[in-house]
Amino acid sequence: MRSLLLAPCLTLAASALAQTAPSPVSVETVKEATRVLSSDAFEGRAPGTPGEEKTLAYLAEQFAKAGLKPGNKGSWFQDVPLVEITSRNVSPLTFTGAGSPIALNYGPDMVVATYQVTPKSVVANSDVVFVGYGINAPEKGWNDYAGTDVRGKTVLILVNDPDYASPTLTGPFGGKAMTYYGRWTYKFEEAARQGAAAAIIIHDTVPAAYGWNVVQSSWTGPQQVADAANDHMDQSKAIGWMQLSAAKRLIAASGRNYDQLAAAARTKGFRAVPLTGVKASVSFDNQVRRHASKNVIGILPGTKRPDEVVLFTGHWDHLGRCEAASDGDDICNGAIDNATGTAALIGLAQANAKAGATERSQVYLAVTGEESGLLGSAYYGDNPVYPLAKTVGGINMDALSVAGPARNVVVVGKGKSELDAYLNRALAAQGRVAEADPSPQNGYYYRSDHFSLAKHGVPMLYVDSGDDLVEGGKAAGEAAAKDYTEKRYHGPKDEYDPNWNWAGVAQDLNLFYSVGRELANTTAWPNWVAGDEFRAIRDRSRAAK
Repeated sequence: MRSLLLAPCLTLAASALAQTAPSPVSVETVKEATRVLSSDAFEGRAPGTPGEEKTLAYLAEQFAKAGLKPGNKGSWFQDVPLVEITSRNVSPLTFTGAGSPIALNYGPDMVVATYQVTPKSVVANSDVVFVGYGINAPEKGWNDYAGTDVRGKTVLILVNDPDYASPTLTGPFGGKAMTYYGRWTYKFEEAARQGAAAAIIIHDTVPAAYGWNVVQSSWTGPQQVADAANDHMDQSKAIGWMQLSAAKRLIAASGRNYDQLAAAARTKGFRAVPLTGVKASVSFDNQVRRHASKNVIGILPGTKRPDEVVLFTGHWDHLGRCEAASDGDDICNGAIDNATGTAALIGLAQANAKAGATERSQVYLAVTGEESGLLGSAYYGDNPVYPLAKTVGGINMDALSVAGPARNVVVVGKGKSELDAYLNRALAAQGRVAEADPSPQNGYYYRSDHFSLAKHGVPMLYVDSGDDLVEGGKAAGEAAAKDYTEKRYHGPKDEYDPNWNWAGVAQDLNLFYSVGRELANTTAWPNWVAGDEFRAIRDRSRAAK
């Protein structure tokens, strides 16, 4: 996700300029739901905790009050089988064989976890290999593992993909626009396919798009994985991250230069580099708990074509209790990320029910496990309550901006589907414009729940709040985003503030409402544009319906 946070209060003139018509969606409803969901009483809304129980009860109650019906065969819920794994007694990640041993401490120097459902994880005296970006892309003729056997070894992997620093969108991996090959989820998946015992990503703030504080808060404490019959024993024993400074120190101790290796990894034909003689070791206990988290589903049945569905999605989960701030606050409340998006589901449901049902059904899907790798939306994509071939499209909401009204919106994935035309019509009515994501190198397209539906061919809009603020322009928008990312994102200070400016939220709610209603009242079936990566999947799905 990405978002802006707080900008100075706007003048009345600026507010009037940006807000040409009142939103049919009650901003007060969304404000109150955001306040409640992000309160300390909900303990950060981690799956499998009392915070989840409170969240589920609250959402079911609010969906019912808004006028929705239970969306899963008479139930508000869809079970999502998960396993919670909490690492305990984590040893230092130790590298030997290159001069003095290098020991990295859990938290400040490195983080480590496992997908394997096992009581103890041990990697002992594992050979270490630098595998560049850890990509195996046959269609691009690119394989960082070619000619190297990493079975049972520890691989060190660069974050993002090889051309992330490009000034253009031209390159083997989309230029500066991150592809899925750049996501940490892919890197761990590929390392496991290659048989690596451990996979450690080298953190670098610019290509990662977030600082070490985000890694530390996200990767310590209980971790969620999807339940699986094989207990994920085909995955690496240990996965995690290490600080860039530690990686440079290790590689220098092995007689090599980190910058030279990283530069070589950006070129086609790169071959993995064993750190000869270097051995890695780490061990930790795992506290394992199986549980069924839940997606929350409500429906506003359609009047003419109720079997055709328009989706609104947002994730209700956050990190729960996390690394404490300096004042001792250890609740990651997730007010912006994503109490705002979840609250928007309630507000939109209320407004659409009040306006009257549309010809197609509207389904409101609050998913679990987004922060753990899109687990809830992935489960829905694999086990849809409503057939995906009959799901027209949808809108995903992940973190609304309280930085004030903007002249634009940022469309993550602009130009990928015909839904852009619906968005542009609604924006024109507001006097605003759509702009492409200015930071495609950060890979936001692969970091929220729309991606799980897109992989199954369903066209989804992911519209981020605008960064060209009415007061202060792009400079103010960038400053607000930077302030949030560095000081609040995935930390205990992402808390509700009664002084937030909700004028921009009102704009965006009106936009989502307009796009959703048009989509739910038309007979059209918008598709991905010709040549898009998801077009063939959609075409096969619609042909087989």
